[in-house]
Amino acid sequence: MKNENPEKKFSHVVVIGVDGAGAFIKNAETPEFDRIFKDGAVTYEALSSRPSISAECWGSMLLGVGPEVHKLTNGILENTTYPIDSEFPSLFRRIKEKYPEAELGSFCDWNPITHGIVENNLGVKHDTADDTTLTPIVCDYIRQNKPTFLFVHFDSVDGRGHKFGYGTQPYMLRISEVDKLINDIHKALKDTQMIDDTLFIVIADHGGTNPVTGGGSHGGWTDEEKYVTFAAAGKGVNKTYIKEMNIRDLSAIVLYAFGIETPDFDENGWTSQIPQGLFDDENIKPYRDISHLTGASPRISKIPHTSELI
Repeated sequence: MKNENPEKKFSHVVVIGVDGAGAFIKNAETPEFDRIFKDGAVTYEALSSRPSISAECWGSMLLGVGPEVHKLTNGILENTTYPIDSEFPSLFRRIKEKYPEAELGSFCDWNPITHGIVENNLGVKHDTADDTTLTPIVCDYIRQNKPTFLFVHFDSVDGRGHKFGYGTQPYMLRISEVDKLINDIHKALKDTQMIDDTLFIVIADHGGTNPVTGGGSHGGWTDEEKYVTFAAAGKGVNKTYIKEMNIRDLSAIVLYAFGIETPDFDENGWTSQIPQGLFDDENIKPYRDISHLTGASPRISKIPHTSELI
């Protein structure tokens, strides 16, 4: 399915991924999130990838294909660099091929995302640190480089979920604290006068459970694990509640923003789509149901990390 309207809509796209936040943002104290997206598109019903584990989810988002296609796991991301000639290029490679001078950044608390999903021959600026330490580094990068595409990954919410249980008071408190970090990045975009030409996105990869015994997990397909937050703000973004989307749709959304053609829809490959109502554009095709493609069984990753089933 080609994008019939490929002209460039934005000069910049910034994606902030909040690992493990699920749909819990809806009930957390997030005044900055609420303010940033009050006139934007939001949903708390975007579907995670299955199994709802970090590698499978972030891989789907940055590659535009499902876990059954990209076959990435946490262990693979930890130990293997992403092939520079994969038939499923990352968003970074697709953007660089269209715009060779593009400034690209990937700043992740969990560095295997940059190591295992982003091709290492593109000159992508990157760094890794805990969320609170990473944020001022990201803000400085924005002010100095005005990136074309920037991906930021926060991991501390997921850590709280594993330690205390998803939806618990310490977990919800951390969402509120990360809300301030999101605003710091948004403010840096305003300070550099980038914000009016930026598509600003916040997305979660999965949620998690809150067992009575304490601590939480994910990887399964309960409502608490599979429904996640997505929010977008920028010119041409409708003020709407998105009723149907999958997290892999992030790829199609970013490419659309940059006027880059999406690959043909293929159930054995590219299945990223633009959700209905997100953009004010009558040329966007109707959304296809891909629920029959999400039948992968949950499994336990062998690499110790907060963002995986324990």
